[in-house]
Parts: sequence; C-alpha cells; structure tokens
Amino acid sequence: MEFQDKVAWITGGANGIGAGVARRLAGLGAKVVVADVDAERGKAVADEVDGLFVTCDVSDPRHSEQAVAAAVEAFGGLDIAVLNAGIATGFGLGDDFDAERYRRVMGINLDGVVYGVHAALPALKARGGGHIVATASMAGLMAMPMDPVYGANKAAVVGLVRALGPTLAADGVAVNAVCPAFADTNIIAGFKTALESAGMPILTVDDVVDAYLSALRSGGAGQCWYVQAGRPSEPFKFPNPPGPRTASGERVALHDPSQEG
Repeated sequence: MEFQDKVAWITGGANGIGAGVARRLAGLGAKVVVADVDAERGKAVADEVDGLFVTCDVSDPRHSEQAVAAAVEAFGGLDIAVLNAGIATGFGLGDDFDAERYRRVMGINLDGVVYGVHAALPALKARGGGHIVATASMAGLMAMPMDPVYGANKAAVVGLVRALGPTLAADGVAVNAVCPAFADTNIIAGFKTALESAGMPILTVDDVVDAYLSALRSGGAGQCWYVQAGRPSEPFKFPNPPGPRTASGERVALHDPSQEG
C-alpha cells in the first residue's frame, strides 16, 4: 500500500517505536493521530508531523474509542491502526509478584490491543477495509525465562493476531504483528548495559519501523513479522502442531456443517 492521505492512529506514539512509525508514515504523506498518556512528548511528536495528539490510556476501552472518534472527526476516517503501546514488566511470580502491577501490565500490553482492535474496526470497515498492526515481541515467539509475564502477554498478542487475520481479511481488514527483539527503547533502559555486555545486538527504532512498513505493504493477514539484528524481517513460519487421528490412525477430515443440506 501507499500512504499518501491515509489516516493512521498510533498508540504509544509519544516515543520509541510509536514515534518512529508516526514520523515515517507522516513523511510518506499519511495523516497521523498520536495517542499516548505522555501528553508533553505526544504533543511534540504530533506537532512535528503536523498531526493530532489525543490522550489515550489503552487499558481503558473508552480512551481507544475516543481516539478513533477524534481521528474520524479530524481527518474523515481511519485507514491504519498501529497498536504499539506497551510497558516493561520487571517482576516474576515469586516473592516479587505484585498483583496490581500485573493487572496494569496486562491492561496495557494485551487489553490495549484487544480494545484497540475493537475500537478501530467500525471506522476501518467504513472505509472499505484497512490495516491493523500490533507490536508483539520475540518474547511472544519463544520462551522468555527472564520475564515470564511479559512473554505471556506478548504470546497472547501473537495468538490474537493469528486468529483475527483470516477472520477479518474477509472484511478487507489486514491484521498483523511485528515482533522485535531488543530494541533501543525505554522498555530495555534498565538492562540495556547488561545486554550490550553480553554481546546482544540492540535494534534501532528504524529497524523496527522498517518491519512495520513491510507488514503494512505485504498484503498478508495474521502474520507475525520477526525483527532480529542482522537479518531481513519476514513473517515467522509457525510449525503445524499434530492434528487429530481417528481410532484407526487415519487423519480426521473436517467438514463445514453450514454447507450441508
């Protein structure tokens, strides 16, 4: 797709990946709605790209609905939803577990994507279709022993995107995810030095933004684009799990009951 005059709503757009996507899309001619809880930085990014800033706590479904309504009112519709807002976890399930922080993390990293899709769909369908791209993580594609809760919510985003992809494609809405490894954003600020000392390459924001553009232009649905240093980004090829067999060991042939009779 090309982006001239397309309307894009970007959550977590005040800094990091979200701000990078906002700048890139605006540079390609899109009209951008920057949504974030950080009003000062969010307004700065919106002003920089001649866009609109809206305060948006993605853990509250009303905020996402209001942000989409603001996009429609300001620019006449919505073509792209970039559901990028996310925060670090920083605790496990042992003595350091904090139920209140757990709900906050899940509210932003998972519920924010669910509420964002729900809020964006009517506006996207009103345009005859559009694109949704969610920020997941390599932590959603592989085990994340150092932060199991973060891995859990990102794995949930991956599962959600894979399930929604074929369903919403029938309505002309392409849903995909981008799954970066460690990128130079606030999420890794507390352990960036440790990663570098261990020899782990750190992605630039531009590396991740490139993957967003690839996902938007791909025409695919339900894909999860991995982003790893030194490798071209592409959709992850999920292995097929074992399927059911009959009592005699034959493959089960599924059928569609709606086509019967």
